[in-house]
Amino acid sequence: MSEQFKTSVDLQDEDIHWDPDKGLSYGRYLGLEQVLSAQAPLTDQHDEMMFIIIHQASELWLKLCLHELDGALAHLQNDEVRPAMKMLARIARIQEQLTQSWSVLSTMTPADYLKFRDALGQSSGFQSHQYRILEYRLGNKNAALSRVFANEPEAHAAVTQALHAPSLYDETLKLAARQGAKVPEAQLDRDWSQSYEPSAEIEAMWREVYLDTARWWELYEFAEKLVDLEQKFQQWRFNHMKTVERIIGFRRGTGGSGGVSYLVKALDLRLFPELWTVRTQL
Repeated sequence: MSEQFKTSVDLQDEDIHWDPDKGLSYGRYLGLEQVLSAQAPLTDQHDEMMFIIIHQASELWLKLCLHELDGALAHLQNDEVRPAMKMLARIARIQEQLTQSWSVLSTMTPADYLKFRDALGQSSGFQSHQYRILEYRLGNKNAALSRVFANEPEAHAAVTQALHAPSLYDETLKLAARQGAKVPEAQLDRDWSQSYEPSAEIEAMWREVYLDTARWWELYEFAEKLVDLEQKFQQWRFNHMKTVERIIGFRRGTGGSGGVSYLVKALDLRLFPELWTVRTQL
């Protein structure tokens, strides 16, 4: 048979050099025994396994998002803008993976979901502490949402810390001030647990940056990374909303949230508001 039509590769003993008695194996390095045994469906319904795996995989992606965002914030605080931009670009690519996961979940019909929905009790993605930390670090500082974790001390502590820390946009404005941009003092020293309020002065600052990119190139380039990040985040939110609507319509979520009605409201949130409004002023 011609070489181009081979359908398998014959491995000889000399092609395999790994000695199972030496070194770290792939499975042990990745903790696959723990990862692959972490799925415990509560029913015998076929689609529940997919439901669990998609949400577990999403939590792993969220963990990586937070890891990259922590790194980006640390670099930003040290005026190391280039490494921070690389990490933000990676987060945007991770968000594409999170967005794609909804297309897999949407293969589950309402009838499929109803077969095991009651077994979920009050559990809900609304209770993901990693997602709440991510939103807080990106600037959606709704303090009331931290109360969901009151009975989980470690999660509550981590969420509360993120609530009271400067967001990515707050750190960006600090960077802009250090580079000589006109940032009001009130934006540099405020109660970080409160949501950011759009400012005409900050919009004017960004207008100057966008109209003189030669002078402000690094800040301009970083701003565009933020816009890309928010756009991907909104795409993730939109796909989430449409998937939920497709599966449960406008019923309330299992964790007590408003379901689709809550997710629709979230689409109106702006994380970096002046970076969007300034476009109209250019």
